[in-house]
Formats: sequence, structure tokens, C-alpha cells
Amino acid sequence: MTHPVDVHVGKRVRHRRWMVGMTQQQLAAQVGIKFQQIQKYETGMNRISASRLWDIAETLGVPVQYFYEGLEAKADTAPAQTDDFLADKEALDLIRSYYAIPENQRRRLFDLARVLSDAAA
Repeated sequence: MTHPVDVHVGKRVRHRRWMVGMTQQQLAAQVGIKFQQIQKYETGMNRISASRLWDIAETLGVPVQYFYEGLEAKADTAPAQTDDFLADKEALDLIRSYYAIPENQRRRLFDLARVLSDAAA
């Protein structure tokens, strides 16, 4: 049975991996494990040890605390219920593409998106 905190941490690993454009195979190779283990971590089926989470954090360029963001301390240790738009791969691809655009063009694209969303409302 999966623990809600393990599921949350696994989702954060997956989101960050997608944000940096890394495959499960690439992440696994860099931390010295098989990609199937990354799959299990990302679903929360397997708990990530402290040392392995440290290696993953270094590889993905974030502090270890990143993986716990969004959790609220509760007696049952269940993650806070929030809208998880980052669970959508298309949204993550859009964000990654957005940040790949040079800053001046990115600002113009942002302004265009705001105008389009206001017009659709």
C-alpha cells in the first residue's frame, strides 16, 4: 500500500524530471539505478531513501526540500488537497517550452496569452 507522502514526493520527482527534459532512463543512469526503479519512485510504489533522494535532487538541480513542497503537516500526514495542474504532461511541456524562449519574446507571448484568455472569458 502506498503512503500519501511517498506519492507526493514521487509526483514532484516526475514533475521536475519533465521540467528539465530528462527521461526516466537518463535520471536512472545518473543516479546509478534502473529506470524501472524511477518508475516505482514516481508512482509512490517504492519509498525513496534519504541518500537516493539527495542524489535525485542533485541530478535535477533542486534542494531536497523541493520534493516536500505542498505538503501540510497533519496528523495523518496526507498531502494537502490542491489542484495539481502540473500533473498534466501538456502543461509541463508548455511551461518548459515557454522558458526556452528568450526573455523579451517570452514577455510578448505572455501578453498575447493574457489578451487571448481575457477575450475567451
